[in-house]
Amino acid sequence: MPPIIRMVNLTKKFGEFTAVDHLNLEVEEGEILGLLGPNGAGKTTTLLMLTTVIKPTEGTAFVGPYDVGQEPDKARTLIGMAFQEPKLLWVDSPWDILNWHAKVCGLSAEERKKKVRWVLEQVELWNDRLKSVHAFSGGMRKRVEIAKILIQRPKIAIVDEPTAQIDIVGKHRIWNMLRELRDEGSTILLATNELYEADVLSDRVAIMHKGKLLVCDEPKKLKDSIPGGDVVEIALEKDITTAALAKLKEIPRVVNVLTIKQNQLKIYLNQAEEVLPKITEFFMKERLQVKSIRMSEPSLDDVFAHYTGLTIEEAQRE
Repeated sequence: MPPIIRMVNLTKKFGEFTAVDHLNLEVEEGEILGLLGPNGAGKTTTLLMLTTVIKPTEGTAFVGPYDVGQEPDKARTLIGMAFQEPKLLWVDSPWDILNWHAKVCGLSAEERKKKVRWVLEQVELWNDRLKSVHAFSGGMRKRVEIAKILIQRPKIAIVDEPTAQIDIVGKHRIWNMLRELRDEGSTILLATNELYEADVLSDRVAIMHKGKLLVCDEPKKLKDSIPGGDVVEIALEKDITTAALAKLKEIPRVVNVLTIKQNQLKIYLNQAEEVLPKITEFFMKERLQVKSIRMSEPSLDDVFAHYTGLTIEEAQRE
């Protein structure tokens, strides 16, 4: 079965700045593909090109059989999008917005009444259905935006930062809704800078940085691919010197050392049970007192760091 979305050297420049740089990526029908990266990685620009809101500078993308540059109207018939910043009329209520959206999607008056009520209850906005969205918090407005996708049930749902500004209970509720949408036949492409969200929700994760695609695979395979399958996080009582850091990296089976702060380190290594005693002995010799030590499996942040040398948080600040 051919991919339902295919990006071919997809590029967008704004003057001298390249927001998306020759992106080649395919989305399989029926999967949830997460675009993971810091703000400014090019995720939103990619989604806006796929939805024909903006035109590519170079390359193209195919949504189903339709070239977004040549047949934008046909491409849009397959897509529903929940924007990062909700597109709402401030004078409207959630009921007005979703009823209008359901009407555009072709639902009858009776169907609209049932569907809009169901969706508003799902996103916990039924009691606020007649209030003006002008008075809503950012998280509440975001839930209205997600509700539009749930009304439409599009073949391809494109979602930008689905749970931004939403509490943890609300996040899990929206994740379950998106999974159900996928299980009912929709393909979902979502952009996020939340590591846990990408990990638990995505069938595959495509990691972007500075407009480029770094890698794309299943979350577990991405984490398993990092050289040094064990991660040791160490907090020291005082900052480590450059000379001591260089010596630490020379210990056999230490693959990489990432400095979170000068007194907080992430050490990637193989066979941690054998190497850890040598590391603790090293810190004793260097008279660096260890405040805490913790072992863990690699995360998607570790995958990002492996390819960029930065954590997502550092990349975001950069």
